[in-house]
Amino acid sequence: MLIATSSVALLLAAASPLSAQTSMTGGSAAAGGTSASTLGTGGTSTSGSGQTGSSIAAGGSAASANGKAQSGTSMNKGNGPVLNSNARAQAHEGGTFSRSHTRTKVKAGEEVGSTTKTMSHVPGSKPTMSTTSTNVR
Repeated sequence: MLIATSSVALLLAAASPLSAQTSMTGGSAAAGGTSASTLGTGGTSTSGSGQTGSSIAAGGSAASANGKAQSGTSMNKGNGPVLNSNARAQAHEGGTFSRSHTRTKVKAGEEVGSTTKTMSHVPGSKPTMSTTSTNVR
């Protein structure tokens, strides 16, 4: 019984990630009757044997009471062990608008980064802008 328990503990230790990185950013903008939000998240881990695993996800939404709204998300595999995502959302009613854009990049076993930029504007006032970034190595 002692040998079986030790084997299970060794197997669990080998399956557990040696290191893991995760990152997430998101943001929202709203002005007048418009709003836009995006979010991006990613993660990567390296096992004790050097194998890596990665994940990435993104999304966005936009709304406008009486105008137009659109959102979109794209993801692709970059060069080497890299995953990229872009989420965009925007809404407008005349000159009033809200926008949000999130980019996320995962480099397998090395780093995860995400940046969100938002902007909203009502005619006659100064635009409101924000940038949020995270990067984990």
